[in-house]
Amino acid sequence: MAIHSDTIGYAGGLWLLWNSDRVEVSLISKIEQEIHVTVKVCASDFSWIFFAVYASPRFEERSILWNNLSALAELHNMAWVIAGEFNEPLVEDDKFGGRTVSMNRSLQFKDCLDKCNMVDLGFSGPRFTWSNGRELSMLIQERIDRFFVNIVWYSNFPEAKVTHLTRCHSDHCPVLLETTQHFQLQLPKPFRF
Repeated sequence: MAIHSDTIGYAGGLWLLWNSDRVEVSLISKIEQEIHVTVKVCASDFSWIFFAVYASPRFEERSILWNNLSALAELHNMAWVIAGEFNEPLVEDDKFGGRTVSMNRSLQFKDCLDKCNMVDLGFSGPRFTWSNGRELSMLIQERIDRFFVNIVWYSNFPEAKVTHLTRCHSDHCPVLLETTQHFQLQLPKPFRF
């Protein structure tokens, strides 16, 4: 199953795809920078809000997104995930090359996340999720693709982990959220003298 938002010319656009055997997804709203759905796990009664983001490269339009997220946070107390391309590094370590990170823009992004009571799940894999693909002297890399969750969601999936996968066919690497870890069966060791 899928839901998508329209592109703006050749830019933007979001696709949200899911396996309908595992989850039921209901559309709440969608506009250029966001798709907003509820997700219900078929094997349980647990539901949460999922907010897929493609933040505009233009700061003025990103500000609209931050305002939408902040307003939504006041309307519910459900488990919540916000994921996607935010087009804004949060801290200086989220960027290599090019201009320095704008503290003003980063603080507005962080203020939005604070109003939404969101935490970054962290990651494993390569540090940066986007690259301009140029030679080292002109190379710019950024961590702008992320998963954020609120404590209600995290308390239901405390083992969740995010992995930055290998980049291919895009200037962004895929970012994978796993809600369960794969444990290897460990048999007890035999006792020996």
